[in-house]
Amino acid sequence: MRTVRENLIYLSLTAIVVVGGYAFLRYAYRVMDRAPFTQEIVLIILGTVATVLITAMLLNKQTEVELKKEQSIKFIELKSDIYMDFINHIERLVLDKTVTEKDHVRLQFLTHKLAMVASPAVLIQYQKFLEVFNRSTRDESLDKGEGDAISIALAELTVKIRQDLVGELDQKGVFDAATINQQVLNNARESSNG
Repeated sequence: MRTVRENLIYLSLTAIVVVGGYAFLRYAYRVMDRAPFTQEIVLIILGTVATVLITAMLLNKQTEVELKKEQSIKFIELKSDIYMDFINHIERLVLDKTVTEKDHVRLQFLTHKLAMVASPAVLIQYQKFLEVFNRSTRDESLDKGEGDAISIALAELTVKIRQDLVGELDQKGVFDAATINQQVLNNARESSNG
C-alpha cells in the first residue's frame, strides 16, 4: 500500500512539473522572447526535474519487484527445507523399524511446520499420509508391509509436494502433471517390491 501511495505522489509531482512547466514556459516565452538562451535553460531544468521524478518512480517499482522476488525465493527455500526435513525423518523411522514417543512428538512439530508453508493440496494429502502412518505404527514397530504402506503414502504426498515446489516448471515441460505423478508412484511401488 505504501508503494502505491509513493507512486501516486511521484506521478502527481511529475504532472505538476509538466503542467507547471508548460504554464511557466508560455509565460517565459512571452516575457523572455528577446533572450532565447534563458528559454533553453528553463527547458533543461524542467526536463531534468521530470527525468528525476520518473527515474525515482521506476527505481521504486524495481526495488518493490526485487523485494517480492527475494521474499519468494526465501519462502521456497524454507518450504524445501521443511519438506526435506520431514522426508528425512520418515526415512529414519522406516529404516529404524521402530517408532517411539519421541518420534511421534517430532512428527507433531513437523506437522506444525508443514502447516505454516504447505499448500492446501499438500495439507490434504498429508492428512491421508498421517492416517496410514498412525495405522502402521500403532505397535511401535514396522514390518515390511507397514513400511511399504508408509512408502506408498509418502510417494502420494511427494507428488503434491513436487507440485507445490515445481508445479509451474512441470507445466512448461514435455510431460504433463498426470504422467509425472504416475511415474513417482510407479517408482515408489517398484522400490517397495525390490
